[in-house]
Amino acid sequence: MNSGSRPEPRKVIAALPQYSSAAGTSRVTWRASSNESVLPPSPRVVEAIARAGATAHLYPSLLGDALVADIAERLQVTARQVVVGGGSLALLQQTLSTYTGHGTEVIFGWRSYEAYPILVGVAGSDAVPVPLGADGTHDLAAMLAAVTPSTKAIILCNPNNPTGTEVGREQVELFLQRVPPTVLVLLDEAYQEFATTSLDGVGLLDAYPNLAVFRTFSKAYGLAGLRAGYMVTSEEIADFVRVASPPFGLSTVAEAAAQEAGADADYSARVLRLVAEGRDRLRAGLAERGFPTPVSGGNFVWIPLPHGARELEVGCIARGVSVRAFDGEGVRATVGERAAEDAVLAAVDDLMATVASSPGKTLT
Repeated sequence: MNSGSRPEPRKVIAALPQYSSAAGTSRVTWRASSNESVLPPSPRVVEAIARAGATAHLYPSLLGDALVADIAERLQVTARQVVVGGGSLALLQQTLSTYTGHGTEVIFGWRSYEAYPILVGVAGSDAVPVPLGADGTHDLAAMLAAVTPSTKAIILCNPNNPTGTEVGREQVELFLQRVPPTVLVLLDEAYQEFATTSLDGVGLLDAYPNLAVFRTFSKAYGLAGLRAGYMVTSEEIADFVRVASPPFGLSTVAEAAAQEAGADADYSARVLRLVAEGRDRLRAGLAERGFPTPVSGGNFVWIPLPHGARELEVGCIARGVSVRAFDGEGVRATVGERAAEDAVLAAVDDLMATVASSPGKTLT
């Protein structure tokens, strides 16, 4: 037996970037690095989790039928148009696996959600990242210009993660009108509940049968630890994605929690209020310090930092809060916890003092 032999992954998998983890999360008081809800699930949701846990010895429903029915009724679509699963990210992966593959291309804006290149690579397709515009929003004209006969899908993250920037309904409709009907547009609306524009992708489905909308229960509904999300699209696309999806893809506990969370309007309203106030508060504090930030449609604020992103991350950890740093680009900080927002501002003050005492050092 050759002791040096071992199974080798597909070359495309071995070359993929790894999803990064925020630094210092085990050493801080506040986690502002993963865009989680600052509130734990409501008592109603906790009770639903406990009830569902009592039947954990049984398989969940095959397709998350009860949750599908609730979502379809709330959004006024047919049940066949809704696919649920273990987070919107899993559903995006299943959709890419269904519609893309070797010899195809997938376009997405960049910087955007760092999982996109990984998902595209796993599906066997070629990633085509298109730089964001100067204002940090998706450059829709450039994305259209990148379409080739090999393009099978376009991912549009709106509001965009990590910049928080948004494209409005009129812009998206003009974009959809120009996308070839054979190209699938995957509209990632993970932060839709926090958006400042009027765009609601579900309202565009009737006019654009090549559109699929992805949403999650992780953010506004506070269920990041349970992994529940859904896709709404045409019945035909949904049918094919279900074929490619693993059976029992949503746990009984996650389904029960998502049903209750979706019905608990008071909880969601409280989260949205905390986030809106936190965004305004943190952006105002940063502006006072000479750091302009884009209007955010997420539960976070993006701090553009061509230089010093890692230094600010280290400073935030020293102040007891974790953030997400992107070297050479900026820092993303989740909002909603006032003490954490204050810690970020204090870390910015520390960084500014360091720069002021270092001749030739700059953050811009």
